[in-house]
Amino acid sequence: MRSRYTAFAVGDAAHLRATWHPSTAPESLTLDPAMRWDGLDIIDATTAADDRRATVEFRARWHDAPSGQRGVLHEVSRFRRAAGRWYYLDGEVS
Repeated sequence: MRSRYTAFAVGDAAHLRATWHPSTAPESLTLDPAMRWDGLDIIDATTAADDRRATVEFRARWHDAPSGQRGVLHEVSRFRRAAGRWYYLDGEVS
C-alpha cells in the first residue's frame, strides 16, 4: 500500500500499473499532475488465514495545486498475493 501511495505522490503510473491485479487493472492510467499527496495514514490492515488475501484501510490527504482545494481519500483496499507479490484488486471509497 505504501509503495502505491508513493507512486501516486511522485507520478509513477508504471509502478501503479505493475502492482494492479490483471483482472481489475485499467487499460490505461493517467495521473493528474496537479494533484499533490500530502500524507498517508494506515488505519487497519488484515491478512486472511490463507495469506493470499488482505485488506488495508487508509486515509490519504491531498490538495489540488492550482485551486488549493484539499481533501482526504478514505478507502478500504483489497489485495491478492500471487507469485509471492501483492497486487491491488479494488477499493471501497467512503
